[in-house]
Amino acid sequence: MPDPEFKSCIIIGAGPAGMTAALYLNRFHREVTVLDAGNSRARWIPQTHNCPGFPDGLSGCELLERLRTQAEQYGTKVTQATASRLEHVDGGYRVTDTQGGQYYGRTVLLATGVEDVLPPEPWAEEAINCGAMRLCVICDGYEVSDDDLAVFGSLRTAFEHAKFMRTYSATVTLVQSDNEQVDTQLQQSAKDLGIALMKKPHDLRFDGQRCGFIDTLGKRRDFDTIYPVLGSRSQATLAIALGASVDEENKLVVTEKQMTSIDGLYAIGDVVSALSQISVAVGHAAVAATAIHNVLPRNPR
Repeated sequence: MPDPEFKSCIIIGAGPAGMTAALYLNRFHREVTVLDAGNSRARWIPQTHNCPGFPDGLSGCELLERLRTQAEQYGTKVTQATASRLEHVDGGYRVTDTQGGQYYGRTVLLATGVEDVLPPEPWAEEAINCGAMRLCVICDGYEVSDDDLAVFGSLRTAFEHAKFMRTYSATVTLVQSDNEQVDTQLQQSAKDLGIALMKKPHDLRFDGQRCGFIDTLGKRRDFDTIYPVLGSRSQATLAIALGASVDEENKLVVTEKQMTSIDGLYAIGDVVSALSQISVAVGHAAVAATAIHNVLPRNPR
């Protein structure tokens, strides 16, 4: 059996972080393979207006397509595959996908992101697409300024998000997804901050334009936009299986050069313990790609 061909880097994930890293590495004349499972968190963005360089805004899918086109112009090869196993081998790493395909790299860069926990409703994607449900107030809070907003989640987590939302609107309601009792201190804090409280509702509805809750009295309360804060699932399992260090949210802990606690294994974007923003992910990618280029054997022309 012939020896496997080792690429300079296997990039797992084809979101803004992964594709930016691929662009940088190809422009360093390095050969990379990008594995794309097709579930970038950016695809949920109907229209972003805080992505630098796009004053008229653009959709998440359009951004992904632009990034991919740009990276492919410099030789990036994107393979539609979901990585299922990562292991050390002589010379670097081997990545195996769910179909049994194998890829070899001297280094590996994880750009696998996180998966948002959404309300288990068949219309959730439709509600996101029309702006009735949004996922990131940092990204798009400006667009809902002065709207009637709700944050839906467990009491303590939702309260922290509701406080942040008051930056954008005077009408913010915390809707509990749990049954924790509101103590006197939190109740007073909410009153002082102008945050309305709603106990865990009976149901969540969507009429094609707005989301609303059926409260404990059977009344429907609609909102211009709701923000579910039901948590997220870190996509760091490949690294964790190798013993990589993570924080309390199972996000990877990295050095200033984006390397995990495992030599030769780097991580960028939302899978890392950092602010989950496209601009941050792009910065991670530039740092990591440059670091990877510098640790690999020289490649003079």
